[in-house]
Amino acid sequence: MAGALMQWDPFAELAELRTRFDRMFRDLTYGREAGWTPAMDVIRDDGNLVVRADIPGIKPEEVKIEVQDDVLTVTGEHEESKEEKSADYVRRERRYGSFSRSLALPAGVDASKIKAQTHDGVVEVTIPLPKEAKKEPITITPTAA
Repeated sequence: MAGALMQWDPFAELAELRTRFDRMFRDLTYGREAGWTPAMDVIRDDGNLVVRADIPGIKPEEVKIEVQDDVLTVTGEHEESKEEKSADYVRRERRYGSFSRSLALPAGVDASKIKAQTHDGVVEVTIPLPKEAKKEPITITPTAA
């Protein structure tokens, strides 16, 4: 239908720009070991913040969890256990190397009460949230000047 009007969506152009940047950076790292970042879920559960990050093949002793200035940082490094010099890889996607993820925590978190465990390639960090002060509504009545 000739002359039909279409609504302009500025975010559609941003999505196209992001796709182009992603393609450019992927092409720049092609053939080199690109860094990896584990997927992370953050859940509020029963007064706790629970952070789960996928770290398949990484041993608990290869993971470091720190809290500094209300920022939780999960880092780790995994090395290949054996190198196959005779193998002629066509494609290699299994990850090794280092990773780091950081997450801002709410103010008032007691870092000494944070616990972590690993199970089936997932590290789970449980962070007790501080008690929230009750918020009472405040009504302000303007006066005439």
